[in-house]
Amino acid sequence: MKLHLLSSGRIRLRRATYIPGAPREEVFEAPVPCFLIRHPQGDVVVDTGCNPVAAADPTGTWGALAKSMPPLHGPEEHVGASLAALAVRAEDVPMVVMTHLHFDHAGANALFPRAEFIVQAAEHEAASAEDAEAWGYIRREWDMGRPMRRIAGELDLFGDGKVRLIPLPGHTPGLMGVLLDMPGDGRILIAGDAVPLRQVLDEDLMPRNMRDQEAARASYSRVRAIETEGALVICGHDMPQWQSLRPTYA
Repeated sequence: MKLHLLSSGRIRLRRATYIPGAPREEVFEAPVPCFLIRHPQGDVVVDTGCNPVAAADPTGTWGALAKSMPPLHGPEEHVGASLAALAVRAEDVPMVVMTHLHFDHAGANALFPRAEFIVQAAEHEAASAEDAEAWGYIRREWDMGRPMRRIAGELDLFGDGKVRLIPLPGHTPGLMGVLLDMPGDGRILIAGDAVPLRQVLDEDLMPRNMRDQEAARASYSRVRAIETEGALVICGHDMPQWQSLRPTYA
């Protein structure tokens, strides 16, 4: 089994959203990670990142959300291009796991016409609510008009313990991480926006965009327990960490 780290864009974020007390005008460049898991039973993509069209037309694609989280990448930087560099066609990918359905994580779902999308039921419900766009969901990007596989709780994706989906709610009601057991590199947790920045976990900070702070703290505890057992925790939008990681783990 192999894990490939994929770029699907870069966005500008306000540091005060994540770090209490940071100057409101301070911003930083954040990666929008996606992942390709090459399991013996089939390929799995984790998240699809930004809509490729957003780079050329942010406001037309994201509306008001483009003002608070503008794209910084060019039109050639998206999950489909990252997969093509590995000789993988997005249209051939059989399975996509959604850590959650925000527009910077589910924006390129349309590139995967044959994939089965897997999402926590609580996340699907949140993204389908009447006020969903106010919470960062853009239905025309995540909803491809096909049924999603809605799960509740943990799931051993292939039944061999190698790819486990684990709920890590807080940032959104149905956010989940992906816990991998790699043959050589050991355990890796794709934590997504449960841990957007390493500083948040290290200093026990509570970002403003955590919808449920109590659930977020429980997820922090879960992540710390997994890390204590030796896992590498990959954060959701941490550029220094992202740049320090290898492109492939096995």
